[in-house]
Amino acid sequence: MSMITERPVSSPAGQRPARAAEGPVARRDVRAVISAYVTLTKPRIVELLLVTTIPAMMLAEGGLPSLWLMAIVLIGGSLAAGAASVLNCYIDRDIDQLMRRTKRRPLPAHTVSPRSALIFGLVLAAVSVVLMAAFTNLLAAGLTLAAIAYYDLVYTLWLKRSTPANTFWGGACGAAPVLIGWAAVTGSLAPAAWGLFAVVFFWQMPHFYPLAMKYKDDYARAGIPMLPVVASVRRVNAEILIFAWLTVLTSLAVWPLGLGAIYGVPTLVVGAIFVVEAHRLCRRATRGEAVKPMRLFHWSTTYLTIVFLAVALDALI
Repeated sequence: MSMITERPVSSPAGQRPARAAEGPVARRDVRAVISAYVTLTKPRIVELLLVTTIPAMMLAEGGLPSLWLMAIVLIGGSLAAGAASVLNCYIDRDIDQLMRRTKRRPLPAHTVSPRSALIFGLVLAAVSVVLMAAFTNLLAAGLTLAAIAYYDLVYTLWLKRSTPANTFWGGACGAAPVLIGWAAVTGSLAPAAWGLFAVVFFWQMPHFYPLAMKYKDDYARAGIPMLPVVASVRRVNAEILIFAWLTVLTSLAVWPLGLGAIYGVPTLVVGAIFVVEAHRLCRRATRGEAVKPMRLFHWSTTYLTIVFLAVALDALI
C-alpha cells in the first residue's frame, strides 16, 4: 500500500512553521485512507458470505465446532472475500467510473491508486489461503483459492463483460463459502454441503436480477450485458421465478439430509414468502407498473439469513 505524503513547505527565516493543525489533519487523512481500503473489501458482501459459512460448519460438526476453528475460518473467509472484492474493484475500475452506483468507489474516486489496490488484494488473498492451509486443511484452502480465482479471473474479467448468463455462472463464487466451511470441519464434502451450496447458487439470480433491474441504465452505459439490459421483461421474469422456485425447492430437499423441524418449518414459511414476493415483482413488471425491485432484493437477503440461521439452530439443538 502506498502512503499519502506531502512535501514540506519551507518557512521564512526566523518564523516557526505552524503545526497546530497538522495532527488533526494527519489523523483525518489516515482515517480516510483506512476507510477507503475497507470500502474496497465490500464489507456488506463479506457479512453475507459469513452468514452461510458458520451454519454450514455447525451442520458439518453436528453441533458447535471448536471456537478456534470457527475463528480461523471467519478470519480466513473474511480476508478471502475481501481480497476477491478488492481485485474485482481493480479489474472493474474502468466501468465503475461510468456507473452512478459505483463512481464513488475508491478507485474511480482516486482515493486509492490501482497499483496499491492490486497489491492490497493480492496480499489479502495470499494471507487468507496460507491461513486456511496452515490451520484447517488443504481442501478448504484449495476451495478458498479457487473461489477467489474464479470470481476475479473467470467472472469479473470474462463472464461479466461477455454474456448475460454472467450472474448464473458467477453464482458458484457466492455459494463457495458453504463448501469451504464444511470442508474446514470435515476435510471432505457431503451431500448436505452440496445441497446448501445449491440453495445459495440458485438464490443469487432472484437476489441479483432485481438490483440489475434498478440499475439497468447504469449497466447499459458501462456496456455490461446484465440480463435485464439485453433481455425482454418476459425473459427476466421467467428466470426470476424459475430460480426463486428452485431456491425454495432445493432448501426443502436439504431437509432430510440431517436436518429436522427446527430447520424445515421456518424454511417452508420464508420460502413461501420469497416466492410470493418474486411473483409480485414479475406481475408488476409484466403490467408495466412501478416494480420496486429492491423490495425483492432486500427480502431475498432476509430469506437467506433466516434459512441459514435455521440450519445453525437445528444443528445446535
